[in-house]
Amino acid sequence: MTTETLTAIEVNCETGVVTERPLTSEEIAQREADVAAFAIAEAERTAAEEAAAEAKTSGIAKLLALGLTEAEANALIK
Repeated sequence: MTTETLTAIEVNCETGVVTERPLTSEEIAQREADVAAFAIAEAERTAAEEAAAEAKTSGIAKLLALGLTEAEANALIK
């Protein structure tokens, strides 16, 4: 089993010196927390998009049931 060493690359803008170093345990923990937070935010975003699409479909169906044409229903929801 190989263990990947996570590294940070630091660039001193004044001197142009580039330094590569292993991440500290705190940086690794923060990276893992950021990945978890992104996954949660992405799941929430996806769920919100799906809910909006379902609401749009439901709204169109209700307008069609009232006797509107599909063109009229689509015009109202834009």
